Amino acid sequence: MDRLSLQAEERIILGKKVKKLRESGKLPAHVFGKGLESEHVSVDGKTFLQTFAEAGETGLIDLKIGTEKVRPVMVREVQYDPVSGDPVHIDFYQVNLAQKVKVPVPLEMIGEQPESVKLGETIVLQTLNEVEVEALPTDLIEKIEVDITSLQNIDDAITVGQLKFDRSKLTVQAADEEIVVKLAPAVSAEMEKLLEEQAAETAAVAAEAGAEAAAEGGVEGAAPAEGEAPAAEDQIKTEGADTKEEAAKE
Repeated sequence: MDRLSLQAEERIILGKKVKKLRESGKLPAHVFGKGLESEHVSVDGKTFLQTFAEAGETGLIDLKIGTEKVRPVMVREVQYDPVSGDPVHIDFYQVNLAQKVKVPVPLEMIGEQPESVKLGETIVLQTLNEVEVEALPTDLIEKIEVDITSLQNIDDAITVGQLKFDRSKLTVQAADEEIVVKLAPAVSAEMEKLLEEQAAETAAVAAEAGAEAAAEGGVEGAAPAEGEAPAAEDQIKTEGADTKEEAAKE
């Protein structure tokens, strides 16, 4: 990875006063390292974002402080405002160029997808998104590419041991047999079983509801059982008939 450079200035503004620093387009930061005294600095916000977009967390940056000091650093952490999402503080870690460091390196899939994926029959399942590597700061790489062209049949996989990078410079902190990506059915056997169970449950509920509706329909309008009082409407009609008969007799 190419060495990048970033201009910084020594910072004496600390605490809550850094708000004015941010308003002027500057970002507060501090530089620290093993056995080194921390140093407070500030950098231009827009320039930092451009540099960070290229360097990421594995790129080496020559942080030029003032006109004399140059410190080889990596971006250890960027703090963001939870509301606006803008960066508010940066941690730079000064590295020893002669000592190896451990950092996470992202894995990026490349290559043409299998025809079965395009047809919706399978999916390329990425089970590992990054790996930790150990290397000298100057030998670190931005990413490791994973060519998925070789995936053709279900359960075809690419493991850590099959990744292509310069193993004389980088050591991956993961087992060679650990799977990075694999070709899997679009719907797994477990998912198919679950869908079948859900469909069976839905059908059972529908059948039960239909049976209850049919039972209610059969009872409606039926004659009262022996010993039961007649329905209110029938009782009114009976009482009306009895009244007419009594009136006729009178």
